[in-house]
Amino acid sequence: MAKKQKRKDKPNTEDLSVKLEEINDGEENQEDVLDSSDELIEETKKDEDRIQELEEALLRSRAELDNAFKRNTVDIEKAHKYGVERLLNELLPVVDNLEHALNNFSKDSTKEDKEGVELTLKSFESALDKFGIRPIYPVNEQFDPVKHEAVMTSKDSKKENNEIENIFQRGWELHDRVVRPARVSVIKN
Repeated sequence: MAKKQKRKDKPNTEDLSVKLEEINDGEENQEDVLDSSDELIEETKKDEDRIQELEEALLRSRAELDNAFKRNTVDIEKAHKYGVERLLNELLPVVDNLEHALNNFSKDSTKEDKEGVELTLKSFESALDKFGIRPIYPVNEQFDPVKHEAVMTSKDSKKENNEIENIFQRGWELHDRVVRPARVSVIKN
């Protein structure tokens, strides 16, 4: 029996090799788990980066859409506001002709004829005013190259430099846009 006790005290080599394999498998499993967790962390970071890129792209797209909407709104407002500009350019010669007719009535003309042309001109100007079309009639103003067109200069010591002396043709503006500048003579001393 003594021999048998010694054998029980001695570890079995097969048991040891099995236990070593289990330990090695456990270490390999831990390395596999660590490797797979590292891969998961990297994939998660990539996914988070991709999500951030998509969110930024979405924000840019929304901003571009908002800007396009605002531009279209402004364009539509301008079209409504300045849509009559072409019509105004066609009607201005009619106004000019009525003014010339008033200034050039002959002595033989009746008072009623002159009053009729005056009323026609006033009603025409009133209709234009309803659409934001106003005359530029720069009496005693300083020359402004945006609103006035100098067709001649003259000297007058009684008046200041760049003061408008004479108006040859009224200008017109549509809201705040000059459609036709007033033709004037300007003082240059």
